[in-house]
Parts: sequence; structure tokens; C-alpha cells
Amino acid sequence: MFKVLVPAVAALGLVAFAAQTKTSFDDTPVLGGAMGWHLSHDGAIAKLAYGMENSDQLALMVTCMPGDASAVVYGDVQPLGGRLIQASMGPAPIDPLSGGDAMESRISVQDPGLRGLADRGRMDVQGDAGIFSIKADREERRVVGEFLAYCGQGRA
Repeated sequence: MFKVLVPAVAALGLVAFAAQTKTSFDDTPVLGGAMGWHLSHDGAIAKLAYGMENSDQLALMVTCMPGDASAVVYGDVQPLGGRLIQASMGPAPIDPLSGGDAMESRISVQDPGLRGLADRGRMDVQGDAGIFSIKADREERRVVGEFLAYCGQGRA
């Protein structure tokens, strides 16, 4: 009886471990994940990002220091309608661990695209996929407004 029982229990244990390992370490993106606008701070630098929260999966990130008249824009998409000033000569690594490259530009914190995102909840952008809009719900619009207020004020 032990000849059959021990291998059966061991096999069930391996199947359970494999299923648990697959769930724990599966790095495939979840469909319908929480793409949205997120605000974070790294010291005095404010970071407004559109992508998956707490991940490197970002389409666009805008950073600024308090009191700056302009913000740095990184990402695979760039805002339309504003006066972007190219800040780098080509793609620059934004995350050395993931190897992700992105274009870096500067934009005024008074840019109509950024203001439109806070006021109307919509920003038109352009990337490899063409021109499209990124939207912000009521809470995200509030977050964008906080970001713009932080950038425009001289507080740390």
C-alpha cells in the first residue's frame, strides 16, 4: 500500500507546487489591468505616469521639480499640441534594469495638453501606433491637478 500511496502523495505535492509557482512567478501582463494616471514623489521630484501602477509598464511619464516652468516628458508616446523641446539626442534608457528606452522632451507646465488632462480628462498623444487620446477619470484629473500645482509652486 505504501508503494502506491507515497508516489501518489509526492505527485500531488509536485502538482500543487508547480501550480503555486506558476501563479506566483507568472510575469505575463494581466489583460484589462489597471492602466491609469498615477502620481508619486522621488524626493522633491514629482512623477506623473500613465501605465500600470507600481510597475515599469509605462506609456508616458512627466516629471518636475517644485517651481519649474517646464517638466520632462519620457515615454513611448508624446503629447500633441504643445511645444515639446527635445531634451535628448535619441532614445535614452529610463530603466537600466528592464532595458527600456524612451524619448525625453521638455514641456511647459502650462501646456494645453497637460491642462486639458486636468480640466477635461483627455490628452491627445502620438506614438508608434499613431495619434490617440489618453483619458483620465475624476480622481485621476484631481491627481493631475495636484501634479501641476506642485510643479508650479516653489514648495518642496
